[in-house]
Amino acid sequence: MLSLQTVVDGVRIASEPSLQLPAALANLPITSACIDSREAVDDGLFVALQGERVDGHEFIAAVAARGVRAALVQRGRLADPTQLGLDRPFVELDPDLGQIPETAPANAFFLISVDQPLLALQRLATRHRQQRDLVVVGITGSVGKTSTKEVLAAMLAPTMRTHKSPRSYNSENTLPLVVLGIEPNHQIAVLEMGIYNKGDLALLTTIAQPQIGIVTNVGLSHLERMHTIENVAEAKSELVQALPEDGWAILNYDDQRVLAMRNRTKAQVFTYGLDPQADLWADNIESRGLDGIGFDAHYRGEKWHIKLPLIGLHSVHTALAAAAVGIVLGLSWDSLIQGLRSSAQLRLLSYPAVGGATLIDDTYNASPVSCIAALNLLAELQGRRIAVFGDMAELGPQDEIGHRSVGVRAADVVDELYVVGEKASWIGKGAIESGLAAEHVHVLPDKATVIAALQSTLQANDYVLVKGSRAAAMEDVANALQVRPEAKA
Repeated sequence: MLSLQTVVDGVRIASEPSLQLPAALANLPITSACIDSREAVDDGLFVALQGERVDGHEFIAAVAARGVRAALVQRGRLADPTQLGLDRPFVELDPDLGQIPETAPANAFFLISVDQPLLALQRLATRHRQQRDLVVVGITGSVGKTSTKEVLAAMLAPTMRTHKSPRSYNSENTLPLVVLGIEPNHQIAVLEMGIYNKGDLALLTTIAQPQIGIVTNVGLSHLERMHTIENVAEAKSELVQALPEDGWAILNYDDQRVLAMRNRTKAQVFTYGLDPQADLWADNIESRGLDGIGFDAHYRGEKWHIKLPLIGLHSVHTALAAAAVGIVLGLSWDSLIQGLRSSAQLRLLSYPAVGGATLIDDTYNASPVSCIAALNLLAELQGRRIAVFGDMAELGPQDEIGHRSVGVRAADVVDELYVVGEKASWIGKGAIESGLAAEHVHVLPDKATVIAALQSTLQANDYVLVKGSRAAAMEDVANALQVRPEAKA
């Protein structure tokens, strides 16, 4: 938990000299921080960010009404706070200009003026991290960040007091919020780190200061901005470049661009993969469809057979990455395996669907690699196999070839293929060109048409995979197809 004093100290451009609030104000608790007014809570801190479509300053009155203790606002942005329509008294502070109140009403709402709210949030998080003594694990990669974070955190939770990123809080805006959630009793924090451009990970690592970094893979994501996969690899390597000498870079041996990062870090290197040359490797892999996976894990001449509730063969790498962290932390294999068994693959879930079918919901995001991995899972299931794809975003010059590559794999797997979106139509074309009969490829104009078509045709023993990038919002399709149990009276 923060206090008003730690917020005032943390957001300042200059850390010295100290700017002391009156004792009655200094110890006022700040329970959490948010950038979304809908997540504002009593005694919290709201950071008013200026976005492309939404300006957080427009929601100051709303968060005040929800009981927020304070808001970070851009200096000069609120010309006359008396015109905001606040339902409680407000007090203005400007730590950089030395504007500090001597007293305040008990229910006061503090408007803290800063140079730029985002930079102030990042400074606050950086200083908060510096005051916390714990292990921080940073996770990046084109695919698998969130699932690796979830599995690793679940594995560690039984033996260590673990903090993790909620949802996919992995950006310059949201990772600072996760860092601010680190409490004194936490022993380890598992943080997802995403990128949009070069330099992003350098910033995130400055804030989070990880001692352990995992790089899952380098794929076609982000090409719209970075143009080449080599640029993506360079950007991802910023994580391992930031690790300390006594830290650990956990690298996927099976991805050559990731493996090459062992030459970009001063930290110790630990590799994992399916190649026996990796420090930790797996073989005898078996998939039990929606019931999970099994494999033999090898480390330093010893072998363990592991069965896990993770879905899809691609989850072997997820489990190995998590286990690698446990190894470098010195956890026993018994605790590693027990922790892994308690994990659940949260990104790709199966549900009952209309008509007695089974829905495989993998709608959080999509890239060619993750789409093909999901199709590989579908291929293991016995029944009529149906795939529904929306557009994949941020592939840049690889847009067409990336979508077509998914169609090529789909032709070998699915009985029926549904695509919606201009880019997703390339998936359909790739499937037809690879031998899937045109009458089994349905290129539809919108999600409502897809939903209607599936609701009228799904039946028992059908498996329907739904996937697409965040922008495609394919969860609309998944939600419409899912059959939820009736609430009990």
